[in-house]
Amino acid sequence: MTSREIRQKFLDHFARHGHTIVPSAPMVIKDDPTLMFTNAGMNQFKDLFLGNAPIMHQRIADTQKCLRVSGKHNDLEEVGIDTYHHTMFEMLGNWSFGDYFKKEAIQWAWELLVDEYKINKDDIYVTYFGGDEKDKLPADSETRDLWKRFMPEERILPFSRKDNFWEMGDTGPCGPCTEIHVDVRTPEEKKVKSGRDLVNNDHPQVIEIWNNVFMQFERKADGSLVELPARHVDTGMGFERLCMVLQGKRSNYDTDVFQPLIQAIAKISGKAYAGTAQEKSDIAMRVIADHLRAISFAIADGQLPGNTGAGYVIRRILRRAVRYGYSFLSMNDPFMNELVPVLVEEMGTQFPELKKQQAIIASVIAEEEKAFLRTLEQGIKRFQALAMDAGVVGTAVIPGAKAFELFDTYGFPIDLTELLAREIKLGVDMHGF
Repeated sequence: MTSREIRQKFLDHFARHGHTIVPSAPMVIKDDPTLMFTNAGMNQFKDLFLGNAPIMHQRIADTQKCLRVSGKHNDLEEVGIDTYHHTMFEMLGNWSFGDYFKKEAIQWAWELLVDEYKINKDDIYVTYFGGDEKDKLPADSETRDLWKRFMPEERILPFSRKDNFWEMGDTGPCGPCTEIHVDVRTPEEKKVKSGRDLVNNDHPQVIEIWNNVFMQFERKADGSLVELPARHVDTGMGFERLCMVLQGKRSNYDTDVFQPLIQAIAKISGKAYAGTAQEKSDIAMRVIADHLRAISFAIADGQLPGNTGAGYVIRRILRRAVRYGYSFLSMNDPFMNELVPVLVEEMGTQFPELKKQQAIIASVIAEEEKAFLRTLEQGIKRFQALAMDAGVVGTAVIPGAKAFELFDTYGFPIDLTELLAREIKLGVDMHGF
């Protein structure tokens, strides 16, 4: 099943259950001072949960483009290193605003995963809220019992507030949740250790794919909980992870969500992609593929790279991609802009703003690439002079003040300074940096 078919099957499933299919909200948020970027599918519906806006449709489903690179949800440094972290990702979601609740949400989730996607039910584990003394909340036995209609109790696991009580922030709508995890390890691995022991333990092949949140409360500034005017359902399923499960892969990057981009990067760089965890060139291709998506969607939503706020975040993501290409793929000329047509071909149908803004996206990325590549070239020359000075004075360390000057005056990333230093067995004094 292709990623396009997987996405469409989700939307069709909930359309049959009376959900209105709505387009993704912009990834860049302009009218909410608490958020720079949409980082969850529910962001655009916050006022509906709080009762501050009229409900036009009681049942909604969509795929929402999200970005997690700042604040509480910051996955940037893991991106490309492991198999499942991303900056930009799609979140498939279905919502009920004062309509259906736990029973229907759980039943329809099971039917989609097992009956339509054909996931082996014996590979599925679910979690539920085990209660919290501080908030005086009992265990969510209703959710536990609803799951028992579909699966044995040994695969229905209670967890604490940290894992199974979803909150948007310090204040706002919240409630208990039930997470759905899938074990995609080999039969041999499953014989050695039960999947139930690996749930919520950051195992790359025993992964959460879907969170169903039951919005019942609002968290007030004093920490207290009050009942919402109505009960709601808010779900989010990681599209890239779902594709990994359904396509039988061990990494999100091995699915057809990312492979067209990765193979295009491999062709431009002249290096084959082996999909290894440690090979620097493979990590670089994953970083570039991921970051190109984030940058392109942000520009399509009207956010240009800049020196402050959301613009600075986008510029930082772009420069991280350029740096990986420069350092590990010998990409010394602008190249990311050449990948935009590949992205548009793969995602432009679902997200027409990409196709509409394609020329602008490519132009902005090209100019940013040119500017940062000049910065890298100048910074490397300055670094080489500092390394020679360190050798002349008989030290094995570049002074922190000089490393900071590289960063502050020349715009040269400190982690790249450390990387180059390690390659020639020099240290960098980070004291006071």
